[in-house]
Amino acid sequence: MSTESASLPPPRSYKGWSGIRRAFGTPSAMTMLVFGFGSGLPFLLIASMTLSTRLRDVGLDLGSIGLISLASFFYLLKFLWAPLIDRYPFPLTAFLGRRRSWLLASQLLVGASLAALALTRPDLGVGALVAWVLVGSFAGATQDSVVDAYRIEVAPAEAQAALAATYTLGYRFGLIVGGAGALYIADFQGWKPSYLWMAALMLVPIATTLLAREPEAPESTVVRRIDFLGAFWQPFSSYFRNNGVLLGLVLLLFVGLFKFPDQVIGVMAGPFYLDSGYSKSDIATVSKLFGIWMGIAGAFAGGVAVAAFGFRRMLLVAALGVALSNLAFLLMAYNPGEIWAFYAAISADNLFQGFAGVILIAFMSALTDRNFTATQFALLVSLANLPGKFAGGVSGYFVEATSYTTFFTISAATVVPTLLLLAWLWRRIGDRAPGDKGHV
Repeated sequence: MSTESASLPPPRSYKGWSGIRRAFGTPSAMTMLVFGFGSGLPFLLIASMTLSTRLRDVGLDLGSIGLISLASFFYLLKFLWAPLIDRYPFPLTAFLGRRRSWLLASQLLVGASLAALALTRPDLGVGALVAWVLVGSFAGATQDSVVDAYRIEVAPAEAQAALAATYTLGYRFGLIVGGAGALYIADFQGWKPSYLWMAALMLVPIATTLLAREPEAPESTVVRRIDFLGAFWQPFSSYFRNNGVLLGLVLLLFVGLFKFPDQVIGVMAGPFYLDSGYSKSDIATVSKLFGIWMGIAGAFAGGVAVAAFGFRRMLLVAALGVALSNLAFLLMAYNPGEIWAFYAAISADNLFQGFAGVILIAFMSALTDRNFTATQFALLVSLANLPGKFAGGVSGYFVEATSYTTFFTISAATVVPTLLLLAWLWRRIGDRAPGDKGHV
């Protein structure tokens, strides 16, 4: 899908509902749809529910599954090498440009790691599986950083809410395939064919990378002037220079806690579904097929809401929704094996996941300096996942010591610090839409 000749309308044409439709229809949005698919496809296979379901299926205990999930920690630390992505093209594919060179390299490595995971035997030992999860999470995290930078740089700021929504749509399609698709194949053919098919599907974003246009470099020449060491400290000094130390730190803390209630339950979702009496096919149909479509609906609702109303009030709605949706899992805990309870819980969870995801992406995009797109956005995304990921790593021990009902109830209550931070930020972040000139 070539966007070589694509040009977006001037910023003023994105105003109103016709502008929203135009932004969603731009060729850049179509490119982001496929890149989102490439980012979403490996995530559940490497860092979340599909992997944990596979491990539970071969008899691993919940504590071990939680600890193994920490092997995907590269998704949380991608800001550490993102300065190199901002400053240099990837050497072996530099002819594609700064962004696409890293995209192609990371996508190829993701595909290779999924193929290698297909050949591992966790029932005989988890050493090889953990090693390839490390490789896959590094490649997947790198791909995510470049896609985020590409999205912010390829289109005007006024189109970012629409691009965030189409990226999220593609990401959700990737989750459908990497979740429901992988589980269906595993149920009928086994885990090896399942992971091999997923590896083959990475050819779709790889082809798109080769055909897509390279974003134009920022007008500022600051990136070209800094040296190797400056590539690491300049993005962070720029962030605090633009926002101030106190506001900058509070914004980082707010981003880190925003989706904590959702992140902390991610690792336990697959085991919880199995322990509640549902088959892998049930999980695939309800959680990773029906649920993903609910997430897509939430994502588009979030994209339209941000474009129409700005992000301040939507941050409040999203934070409350994510926390309260965790309580919906109590329906499953009190009604194990009942398919209606499964549908109800997944509807609430995925609808608010999709809505909150787009709201957070749009908010973080407004915080990002385009001279250091990959680094600053990677830092924000890492912070958005870091607290919940580490808490999720020990969540198996908490569930075994208490119960699933206690776990879901406490996870919902963790929204309180986020709401307190939002109250402090309310007047300081204003209510401008992402992309308005100036900083948040």
